[in-house]
Amino acid sequence: MRTCHYFTTIRTQYEREIGFMLAHSKRHEGSPAAKSSAKQAASAKQRMARALSGHVGRCPECG
Repeated sequence: MRTCHYFTTIRTQYEREIGFMLAHSKRHEGSPAAKSSAKQAASAKQRMARALSGHVGRCPECG
């Protein structure tokens, strides 16, 4: 699939955010903050999928 620069930017930003949350969860394993961070990372993955699929649907270069 051929994608535009904006698609790559969106994906990179979400992956960075998810990486930060998962790293925090791993560092503070067992704490309530770690569990919350892990749930937020899962939610961010869903938001990323929704944002990227919406982008592909609207972008003439990607879709």
